Amino acid sequence: MRMDILDIPIDCLSQAEALQKIASFLKEKDRFHVTTPNPEIILEAQKNPIFKKILKEADLSIPDGTGIVWATKVLHNKKIKRVTGVDLTRAICRTMKNSIFLLGASEEVNLKTRQVLEKKYPEIKIVGNYSGTPGANLEKIICSMINKSKAQILFVAYGAPNQELWIARNLPHLTTVKVALGIGGSFDFISGLRKRAPRWMQHLGLEWLFRLIIQPSRFKRIFRATIIFPLKVWQKKISQAFKKS
Repeated sequence: MRMDILDIPIDCLSQAEALQKIASFLKEKDRFHVTTPNPEIILEAQKNPIFKKILKEADLSIPDGTGIVWATKVLHNKKIKRVTGVDLTRAICRTMKNSIFLLGASEEVNLKTRQVLEKKYPEIKIVGNYSGTPGANLEKIICSMINKSKAQILFVAYGAPNQELWIARNLPHLTTVKVALGIGGSFDFISGLRKRAPRWMQHLGLEWLFRLIIQPSRFKRIFRATIIFPLKVWQKKISQAFKKS
């Protein structure tokens, strides 16, 4: 089931259902783009028409963020489960035997992510990894690397909206990739170079507080996600109520 949050589609799937969907994509001849919208991404899309178009056209859009779960309840009276990009990335690496390419993050984080994944999942098939940049100057080189690797799954960790823009521009030129996923800062967490909030904070939807404590520089981003985004959602809710009356 797909629902709109501030005009951005969200697929209301569990992690297991998302994995099933991705597995079905891998059997098709087409190429598929998977996005991981959170409140920051949805707010960015409101002022970035190109980014918004890409999100609206995504083949799978998972609910990454407790704010998305809350907004779905407010706007659609639908209770869904959060599926984070990092958890989905780990699940794909754990359960799928397809060839994988890791793109993005810093050189240190990118390499460390590959090492951690290969140690944790001995059967994983990582056929290439590269830090690179989301700029257009390296696109041909990066696409050539990915094509030579014959990767079927591409994880792109350039952060939004750069990663989504990169995938939209380059997925048509990737000859073997079946599924490309924009996964934000997932490599930072998988590599262990950045800590995730304790599970009890994740369950209570307080990951934002943990990030604020360990990264005060994220204040503006967290403010937008925890204050501006809810205000926008309530404005949308009120607008819907007036239209119905």
